[in-house]
Amino acid sequence: MQIDDSHFQLRLAASAQDLHAAQRLRYAVFVDELGADGPMVDHVARREVDRFDAFFDHLLLIDRRKPEDQSVVGVYRVMTQSGAAAAGQFYSEQEYDLGPLRRSGRRLLELGRSCLHRDYRGGTAMMHLWAGLADYIAAHRIEVMFGVASFQGLDPAPLAGPLSLLHHRHLAPPELRPVARSAGFQRMDLIAQSELDRPTAIREIPALIKAYLRLGGFVGQGAYCDRAFNCIDVCLVMDVARIPDKARAIYQRGGAT
Repeated sequence: MQIDDSHFQLRLAASAQDLHAAQRLRYAVFVDELGADGPMVDHVARREVDRFDAFFDHLLLIDRRKPEDQSVVGVYRVMTQSGAAAAGQFYSEQEYDLGPLRRSGRRLLELGRSCLHRDYRGGTAMMHLWAGLADYIAAHRIEVMFGVASFQGLDPAPLAGPLSLLHHRHLAPPELRPVARSAGFQRMDLIAQSELDRPTAIREIPALIKAYLRLGGFVGQGAYCDRAFNCIDVCLVMDVARIPDKARAIYQRGGAT
């Protein structure tokens, strides 16, 4: 059966109203659902904001069937090197030393704040966001993508399996390996590889991180405890040239109009 999802529109934010809609969805997901907080969270307007928003492009997934003020159902923010230069740094540099990536001389793109409204998870919505991201990568001739992705909670003990699996099996090559900053550094090699229950560890990895791994993604050295967002972050790195052809075909398929 063919799924009719022509009601979706995918585009970049083009106004303050668009940005505010993205920030409201981020509030619903990161604050209401996951317990994030901090000085930049606007509880009155119910928007999750930070100073970097002005320097990112914001990819919006819009459901045309919904009222305009509720129509943004998926967001992704992306920042090129020119955006980082204007901001003074990449967002991820608050948590990770990105020296190896910067010294690589390759065209970089930072990904972040990916989220979907709870009613759109498990369907085709994420594939539309991936397709839009693929178009953006092609248009800007991006060579390496990176960004932080999260495990919920700040206690590393329940996460020992998945963190150890990422360290042992998916560590980035030295020339593309960010390192977590000492202020929030959390070791990832908590269980020896020989003692790791790999099937269980895989099941415990969040879906978004597994999606990046299927695209050939790696992780940086060490995790980072992000107390404002009540999570433990890993830095994911994807070399566009190394994305498997099969995976590339999946995420490039069927972009919304």
